[in-house]
Amino acid sequence: MRFHTQTAGSTLTAQQPETNIVRTAMQALAATVGGTQSLHTNAFDEAIGLPTDRSARIALRTQQILAYESGITDTVDPLAGSYFIEYLTDQVEAKATELIEKIDALGGAAAAVEAGFQQREIEEAAYAAARRIESGESVIVGVNRFVDDAGETVPALSVDPAAEQQQVDAVRRLRAGRDQTAVTAALSRVRAAAGGNANLLYPMKQALVAAATLGEVSDVLREVFGVYRGGSR
Repeated sequence: MRFHTQTAGSTLTAQQPETNIVRTAMQALAATVGGTQSLHTNAFDEAIGLPTDRSARIALRTQQILAYESGITDTVDPLAGSYFIEYLTDQVEAKATELIEKIDALGGAAAAVEAGFQQREIEEAAYAAARRIESGESVIVGVNRFVDDAGETVPALSVDPAAEQQQVDAVRRLRAGRDQTAVTAALSRVRAAAGGNANLLYPMKQALVAAATLGEVSDVLREVFGVYRGGSR
């Protein structure tokens, strides 16, 4: 099985954000020894805003250090035969199977979404994690232990307003120069497919080829499917 791994953005802290470099490195190491074929490392300042050039470079260097300095890639499966890793794997499988059985009992994934099952599970897990952090049961360095009252200033990325205006102008030029009749017809096919059982990928591709924007295609999908907001459409 081929799979991609991204380090856990939910673990990044706005407090003492440079500690996130260490968190990301450990998570990237875990993904690598776990056999991932593709890896994305989060930037340390993503709890504050979009990554800066500096933080993105550090995230890239984290991967490169693992690849070229750690020797981790010299062994196909460095954890092979580890009783504890096999035990954890069995636990993950058991818990996943339990959730799948609950979803099947509700009538499948779509029915479970309509019933709010997945959202409820996520919210309950997040609430339990927050309670553990607040009580100190789960230690988060810089947040509930080893707190630096002096604070730490990390500059957040500032997007040039001119770049936003350039994108707006580009979209306006696109719309002015396209065949609007073809776009309207293509979006109608997307709407029809979304309202039935047809494969949406083909009409969506045709709409984009006709120069419909991503926003326009998304608006059609929202029109048909609605927008999920905490258990309601």
